[in-house]
Amino acid sequence: MRTFCRPYGQRRYNRLFLIAAEGSETEPGYFGLFDGKVVRVECLSESGKSAPVHVLKRMNAMINRVAMRAGDEAWLVVDKDHWSDEQLNELWQWSQLQQMQGQHTIKRGLAVSNPKFEYWLLLHFEDGSSPQSCSTRLRFHIPGYDKTISSSDFTDERIREAVRRASERDTPPCRDWPRTTGTTVYRLVESLLRPPAGTSA
Repeated sequence: MRTFCRPYGQRRYNRLFLIAAEGSETEPGYFGLFDGKVVRVECLSESGKSAPVHVLKRMNAMINRVAMRAGDEAWLVVDKDHWSDEQLNELWQWSQLQQMQGQHTIKRGLAVSNPKFEYWLLLHFEDGSSPQSCSTRLRFHIPGYDKTISSSDFTDERIREAVRRASERDTPPCRDWPRTTGTTVYRLVESLLRPPAGTSA
């Protein structure tokens, strides 16, 4: 499990993304691909505590400990899977509240994959329209896939293709989370890829 252990007083990257995720291996591995490029990513996860309420508790605890600045973002990343609409709605309501730290407004977001995060990973390779399960299809592209993320599989080009495919499926954009097969993780990734304010793409 990755922990938030860097000294708070040291100079950091332009933007900080706090990501509280349901999974303790795949999601931290994936979002770690973005760390150190133009952003600093800290993925908060805990093995055995994947329910939405635990994801939200991890995020709230970290927000209370970390000094966030303008341009920083806080995201919850969960699967639709077997969680109820009531459970996901609690996260959605959190994402809609304005987060203020000092004079700054911190963006909050919720990224949900239906049925699970592997569907988002699959979109890096295909349009995700196969009737086979997303994990089965993912192993077709990554033989032996076991939740470990490799930068050689998830290249910059494939990441941008996944954003395109997911956004095309999310038309018109859902307000909260996809009720059928789909994912809003692309919205978080778009933010991760967006150049900091005041810079050119």
